[in-house]
Amino acid sequence: MTYELPPAWDGRVNSLGFAKPPAETRVVAAMSGGVDSSVVAAMLKAQGYDVIGITLQLYDHGAAIEKKGACCAGQDIHDARNVSDQIGIPHYVLDYESKFREQVMEDFADTYLAGSTPIPCIRCNQTVKFSDLLKTARDLGADCLATGHYIRRTDGDDGPELHRAADASRDQSYFLFATTAEQLDYLRFPLGDLPKTQVRELADQFNLPVASKPDSQD
Repeated sequence: MTYELPPAWDGRVNSLGFAKPPAETRVVAAMSGGVDSSVVAAMLKAQGYDVIGITLQLYDHGAAIEKKGACCAGQDIHDARNVSDQIGIPHYVLDYESKFREQVMEDFADTYLAGSTPIPCIRCNQTVKFSDLLKTARDLGADCLATGHYIRRTDGDDGPELHRAADASRDQSYFLFATTAEQLDYLRFPLGDLPKTQVRELADQFNLPVASKPDSQD
């Protein structure tokens, strides 16, 4: 079955909510090297957006190569670069190893020793991914930052709101509960209305080299 991408431009507002054609809309795609973020980048490129892929190096290169099933590890950086080359977008790797260690790993240890139960993925979203990376996207002149999270962003009476993903089995709203209104205004989640099975089908349609790659366990 072939999945038809929704129209990216209706003459007034594009599919990301901006009042301009996709070709005039720059999007930074956060690429972890997995299937979900790769499909996001491929979808946006296919819809005609000006896409830039960014991958964060969060671990020491030697340790990253040995770290299986984790996001932003050695093989993942290689996979993200291959996907970017295939779909024809520029790709950059940012060395966030020290920031990740200070803001996530050391914070995890301190919180645990203080008697609480930390969740490092939430902390990473609060700091490295949705703070530092968001600033980098703005520095690149991007209109928004798109990620492969399964969550829906809708426009409410008081601004953008986070809602659970259409695929309840993949919903990641819990991990993004701390997203601020300012961050949410800049973020986009193209997979929020899609089931995981359809995302896998899209990866096959786009002939992505990560189409059969297992999901991250982070």
